[in-house]
Amino acid sequence: MSHRLPPYTLIETPQALEDFYQAHRDLKWMGFDTEFVGEKRFRTTLCLIQTISDAGLYLIDSIKLKDDLGPFHRLIQDEGIEKITHAGDNDYRLLYNLYGILPKNVFDTQIAAGFAGYNYPTSFRKLVEGETGRHLKKGYAVADWEKRPFDTKALKYALDDVIPLPELHKALKRKLEKRGRTHWAAEEFAHLEKEAYYYKDPHHDALNSNIMRSLKKKDRVFLLRLFAWRNATAERRDHSKEMVLPAKYISHIVRGIASGANALKQNRRIPDKLAKKYGDEFEKLYKKEATPEELNILKGLPYESDTSPEEDVLMELLYHVIKYRCIQEEISINMVVPRQILKSIRSGEETAREAIGDGWRKEMLGAYFTEWLATAKEMDVRLHDDRIELWPR
Repeated sequence: MSHRLPPYTLIETPQALEDFYQAHRDLKWMGFDTEFVGEKRFRTTLCLIQTISDAGLYLIDSIKLKDDLGPFHRLIQDEGIEKITHAGDNDYRLLYNLYGILPKNVFDTQIAAGFAGYNYPTSFRKLVEGETGRHLKKGYAVADWEKRPFDTKALKYALDDVIPLPELHKALKRKLEKRGRTHWAAEEFAHLEKEAYYYKDPHHDALNSNIMRSLKKKDRVFLLRLFAWRNATAERRDHSKEMVLPAKYISHIVRGIASGANALKQNRRIPDKLAKKYGDEFEKLYKKEATPEELNILKGLPYESDTSPEEDVLMELLYHVIKYRCIQEEISINMVVPRQILKSIRSGEETAREAIGDGWRKEMLGAYFTEWLATAKEMDVRLHDDRIELWPR
């Protein structure tokens, strides 16, 4: 295989980045992708940005620029420039987490493909092959994106991640227009422009822990504090949370801490080094009285309701009816009813009902069906010799 690179411009200085901005500020579109390293650290490092546009191919060395990426950020936030990505939620989440910026005017080929007959999510390689006939090699998984100078083979793969974007963009736009789904895709693209899409509750991991509900109040407070300690320690050291406290030991610590630090040191499921280093600190966290703020946080435990076998069957019935409709319409079921939405509907969450009962889903499935799905917990199935009926309870 040849690793000969197509012509590109490497940007390593603030002035070169400003020139890049001036060359792009009046363009109508720009495709981009990012390379980053997140292993064994708390803060992900953005290492490289690849772009393609009518101005050419560019590689922006964000490490050399030391995160001084203001001109690039202005382009991402420019409503007049359509940003083309594949699975761009990862790139935009990184930009939001590192720099607090949100994109404007986006087109994501993975989302568009879900409305154009492909499974969702579909890989970039499969989509490129399906739409262009071009075969991409597998990604360069061993690349060290922090290393300078760049490896030529790695740069070839990085450029291949953006070169097909304009052609995919045109092909998928035609398919969306032909199927009358341009506004459906636009509705999904718009989520990528909202801060709520990237926000994560700082207590999410604790509240969604698989042991939280089985604990008494005092142990729940400790689990909340333990996750907060783990996160703060990882951030201070810029280590991954797993390096600070592996998740597999958390349940053993929580269930043993009531007996004190010495009990942790004697627990054969907890490494001696871990228990000796943090046992006393964990005991102090456990003994502190719960604050009103902590008790209020615990009220945010995800709603969980027991479902009857009949409700389970009804939800599965509705899901498979939707899946059949999706096959007919050549649209991915994962676009229409992601499993997490189905789970939320089953739990009776109001936000899930709102998500399924309006917008393009309502247009596709019909008002009556989306109403059935949104109120599934209040429906009954009646079987007849020649028909199946859904009735409100």
